Amino acid sequence: MEPLSIDGTWCHTPRIHADPRGAFLESYRSADLERSVGHRLDLAQVNCSVSSRGVLRGVHFADVPPGQAKYVTCVSGAVLDVVVDIRVGSPTFGRWEAVRLDDESRRGLYVAEGIGHAFMALSEQATVVYLCSQPYAPGHEHGIHPLDPAVGIDWPADVEPLLSDKDAAAPTLKEALDAGLLPDHGACLAHYDHLAAAGRDRAPSR
Repeated sequence: MEPLSIDGTWCHTPRIHADPRGAFLESYRSADLERSVGHRLDLAQVNCSVSSRGVLRGVHFADVPPGQAKYVTCVSGAVLDVVVDIRVGSPTFGRWEAVRLDDESRRGLYVAEGIGHAFMALSEQATVVYLCSQPYAPGHEHGIHPLDPAVGIDWPADVEPLLSDKDAAAPTLKEALDAGLLPDHGACLAHYDHLAAAGRDRAPSR
């Protein structure tokens, strides 16, 4: 697990064992993530989305607590996966970082609670699977417009973005900030500490 420039995000590049039959890899290891993040990912829901080229999903996030952490992989095709720090008070507030996820490198991306997440399909069809720490809760889900020029995500210029009506109507980062929709950095850190402490309490004694 390699940390990205935004605290709370990690990228995993698995070792792929290939032979004439095909390939085998470990796309997710709970122990590796727990060692990096400080707590395990309690799996509550698995999402799978299939997108045609140009489909742009996000920037999505949930209220913290409880938030929704995600471990994202692209099992078919390719996507540009983007994380955005929308935690008010964070040293990297407003910063974004992109990682290409595809069916060749088989990378996985961990996104902690309170961090915005989006992706664009780069291939003719892309299938993305993400493990979620909390189930979908409509009343606590929010979004930031993925084309907000103030955020300035560098989406591929040769791909025409296709947004859902909901994402197209999402507020800008400033509008979401003014409306009090964004998670607080201090509250997110407290939540991460709570998850780590709960994990220690669950650990078997020796």
